[in-house]
Amino acid sequence: MATTMQQHPHKRQRTDETESLAIYNPDTDPEPPTSTPIRTSSLSHPTMKLTGHTGSIYALAYSPDGDCLVSSSFDMTCLLWNASGDCTNINVLKGHKNAVLDVQWSNDSEHIITASADKHLAWWDGNTSQRIKRFIGHEEIVNAVDVSHVSNKIVVSASDDGTVRLWDARVKHATVTLDCDYPVTSAVFGMDGNNVYSAGIDNCITAWDLRTNEKSMMMKGHGDTVTSLSLHPKGTHLLSNSMDGTLKTWDIRPFVPNGTKRHCKTFVGAAHNAEKGLLNCAWSSDGSMVTGGSADKAVHIWDELTAEELYFLPGHKGCVNSVVFHPKEHVVASGSSDKAIFVGELSS
Repeated sequence: MATTMQQHPHKRQRTDETESLAIYNPDTDPEPPTSTPIRTSSLSHPTMKLTGHTGSIYALAYSPDGDCLVSSSFDMTCLLWNASGDCTNINVLKGHKNAVLDVQWSNDSEHIITASADKHLAWWDGNTSQRIKRFIGHEEIVNAVDVSHVSNKIVVSASDDGTVRLWDARVKHATVTLDCDYPVTSAVFGMDGNNVYSAGIDNCITAWDLRTNEKSMMMKGHGDTVTSLSLHPKGTHLLSNSMDGTLKTWDIRPFVPNGTKRHCKTFVGAAHNAEKGLLNCAWSSDGSMVTGGSADKAVHIWDELTAEELYFLPGHKGCVNSVVFHPKEHVVASGSSDKAIFVGELSS
């Protein structure tokens, strides 16, 4: 004998004694009430795909004021994007004669510096996208570039010619040349402007004292080429990405708690492949999360404190060469060999 079950209205659990209950009756209401997702950024959509480059994307950088995103590519150009709303393309930086391998903003968000396989660096006006000057002097591919945190006119570059060079936007030639024993893949300034950190195919990170132009420290621990370095927002630690498949953090304070032990944490999960690309690494603006490029076509984000992976974000169809955090919002951007950029909110 068939029995008929009486349907009862579905009720949302009471969360507060003074709060009224929201009742949904399937017999009278066409759809249950829905809550609007909490948005964590100024993006028009939670996730967006930006297209425009005709070659692999090698580097991304947000302007420090958070208004713009710049991307560099194998197609010899950089594209400038709005960092909010629909992330529209607002300008193109043209002038290099080979792939643009790295790009950075000055700390006042007024200028852009690019490093290219054409052996040159270029200094651009961030507002007009016009090239102001070229830095000529490297004899091989220029892999990486960084801008001083003390002066917006001082730049450091790393090259396959085995040198790290300092440049002043007001001077024609390099002001300092630091000779290394091997090709250099990355170089970044320390927070005080008195130190530069470089890394390359010797698997080591070298600290240089710019007051003497001599090596002051070497940090060993990676088992293969270090592809990228990134300075902690407070300048206390370095983050490195390596072809050994790990990211590591290093304590670069003058006096470390554990004596000579500089290596702090290791982050696993990302991958490198036979392409041997110079995959980047980056800190979130508060230093609580780290990320880095990966050849498995996914974005990996780790908790800096526990070294646990917080986010695994698939979607790209090629190696993810660069991942960066927005300086002011809970947003991450990734650039890939599939010629696309993904910009998306991270759940809070």
